[in-house]
Amino acid sequence: MQIKKNLLIGIFIILCSTAYAQTGSLGGTIVDEAGKPLPGIAVKIKNSKLFTLSENNGNYIIGKVPVGKHTILFSGIGLKTLEKTISVQNGAQSTLDAKILTDAQQMETVQVYGRTKAEETNRQAFNVTAIDAKKLYNSTLDIASALDRVSGVRVRESGGVGSNFNLSLNGFSGNRIRYFIDGIPMDNFGSSFQINNIPVNLADRIEVYKGVVPMWLGSDALGGAINIVTAERAGSYLDASYAFGSFNTHRTVLNLGTTTKSGFTIQLNAFQNYSDNNYKVKVDAADINTGAYAVDAMVNRFHDTYHNETLIANVGVVNKSHADKLLLGVTLGQNYKEIQTAARMVAVYGGFHTRGNIIMPSLKYRKANLIKGLDLTLNANYNLGREKRIDTLNGRFDWYGNFKPIGTNGESSRSLYNYQNNNGLVTATANYAISERHSLALSNVLNLFNRKGYDELRPLNTADEAPKRTNKNILGLGYSYAIRDKFSATAFGKYIYQNIVTTNTGINQPPIEKIGYGTALTYFFNRNFQVKASYELANRMPEANDIFGDLVNQEGNPNLKPEQSDNFNLGFSYDFAINKIHRFGINANGIYRYANDFIYTRLNSNQSKYVPDNRDGVRTYGGDAEIRYSYKNWLNAGITTTYQYLQNMQKVEAGYTGVSPLYLDQMPNIPYLFGNADVSVTLKDLGKKGNSLNIGYNLLYVHEFYLYWPSLGQQKYNIPQQWAHDVNAVYSMANGRYNIGLEAKNITDAFLYDNFSLQKPSRAFYLNIRYFFNKNRN
Repeated sequence: MQIKKNLLIGIFIILCSTAYAQTGSLGGTIVDEAGKPLPGIAVKIKNSKLFTLSENNGNYIIGKVPVGKHTILFSGIGLKTLEKTISVQNGAQSTLDAKILTDAQQMETVQVYGRTKAEETNRQAFNVTAIDAKKLYNSTLDIASALDRVSGVRVRESGGVGSNFNLSLNGFSGNRIRYFIDGIPMDNFGSSFQINNIPVNLADRIEVYKGVVPMWLGSDALGGAINIVTAERAGSYLDASYAFGSFNTHRTVLNLGTTTKSGFTIQLNAFQNYSDNNYKVKVDAADINTGAYAVDAMVNRFHDTYHNETLIANVGVVNKSHADKLLLGVTLGQNYKEIQTAARMVAVYGGFHTRGNIIMPSLKYRKANLIKGLDLTLNANYNLGREKRIDTLNGRFDWYGNFKPIGTNGESSRSLYNYQNNNGLVTATANYAISERHSLALSNVLNLFNRKGYDELRPLNTADEAPKRTNKNILGLGYSYAIRDKFSATAFGKYIYQNIVTTNTGINQPPIEKIGYGTALTYFFNRNFQVKASYELANRMPEANDIFGDLVNQEGNPNLKPEQSDNFNLGFSYDFAINKIHRFGINANGIYRYANDFIYTRLNSNQSKYVPDNRDGVRTYGGDAEIRYSYKNWLNAGITTTYQYLQNMQKVEAGYTGVSPLYLDQMPNIPYLFGNADVSVTLKDLGKKGNSLNIGYNLLYVHEFYLYWPSLGQQKYNIPQQWAHDVNAVYSMANGRYNIGLEAKNITDAFLYDNFSLQKPSRAFYLNIRYFFNKNRN
């Protein structure tokens, strides 16, 4: 292992000591003859591969432009192609604005094949779906809620704002799914910074990799990955929004930044979420004082307040000769979370809560063409945050909020435990273009975890002082061959090393070493029809919370084995138009997985907490599909569906002789059939030129699924079929500068469940106000 580390360090020292290429950047604003911003305009540097599309406000930016004089081509459907020349200076951003005239004749004959970054991501060989987050900026959605509308994805939450969540991706869930921000793992971001409390406005797009994960993400993901790509805006910008709604919910988002002509940049992202989460639930309730028992009583959650506040600040330089991006940053945040129930709603709490914070300095470095064809990316951060588990009330609550002093053991497990989940992360990636079609990639991710804590109520408890450390390193190497818009193939390998320290004596367990590998291929029959296939032998190491527990509702299991899975994907996408006004997009993917030592979550013996455990084997097959339709850019509609069958392949079961009756059973507590449908209408220039009204509807469907093993015949505990209906309306003024939105969620007030019997919020209404301003430097 030490030899591998030294070799990797040596490689990057050589890379960093190499002479730097001379590059700058180019940006500007594109408008029509009336001065109105033009989105989706293709901007290309002639005789090069550098290309981009203008944003909704007409702004564009192209980085890594070689120094010298260039001819720039501007083109769009129904518009005259424009050529302009400009000289790009070393380490600076050059400004080139454009006014493009309408060409009625070209409107009938010319097709422009520019694509958004999300569309380009979807054309990879991997089974990936990219969400254009900019289309959701005027909503109150967080990242998790946006993901819940993607085929193959099911986000399961234990309640309202700030609740625990578990994302399922083509049947795999929990820690098999890894999360990233700009390719940086979120493993060490703590409880104050999770995808169900990050507003969608923080992202430019969200990339969902299903099954096979690209080597450059550098993770031991077994079932897929979520990569949140943040926006990189030129000039000065301000994006601020505030939302208020049911259950005393408040959400605030502020994104601002500026980049000077010399390349100096400051970026600031801040957001907060607050909710009482006091929605109604249907439970069997007993009065703790009188013993009176009521079946299906309607009561309010009374101890479920959540709030978090987060600030992300970065300062540094961009588009310099020595760095396309060099940022020093810090993430600061805190959260407060009341715990209303245990793993099931039969247990209710009224005092148990947690607190946490994040203090995380960071370094981000990126340089393209460090030497010709070599791109280098380095990232590092360390979380110094603290967490606190507070359970000091000796007694019991009922669902009516009544309290009765009982015993001395708290509500769950009496404690005042202060601890630090200190995480360090260092990632490095080098990509080398051997030629136009051949490239190599090398990546390394080092992840360090160390939990230190003490309990003020149990100062002599030696278990609290036991070492709880993990060290994990992932080394990856990949090769790619591509013919643009025709064919691409990628092959990669990963070496994973993990060391765990768990015992009271501090003796290390034997290190775990795993080898993984995979490939992804895609072929384009034409510009609109693509097929893709991928395979990976994937490994997933047990995570810190799997081993040590989360100190709330999950127990740890230090005896967990690593999980290994063969993952296969096969799919296609096809886009076509009828009479140039009816546009269709079809995507479909089939999956097959076979996982050994499958890590799943079960209830403990008294059904009050979750416990991670291994099964000898689980087989998964299924698929997902999406169909989208648009008419003249004012009507959009789509439908997604997912089917996934997870089958238990373990033949021997504790408590049974011979072949277990659970053999070949469907895995319980996992949705197997679900989908979404949506439709929206956009009325442009409503009331005034530059104003628009968007009205939308979204439907979520989840088929009934088993809570326990089907062979045990406990169908009365099945989680019922669910339908959730949401509607929204957004009025935008001054080409999107001022926006006001209204949302109604779960308008039929249906009972919605995700995890066991835990109910999600009832009908709710929200108002969202947003202001957006972006100005390029002149």
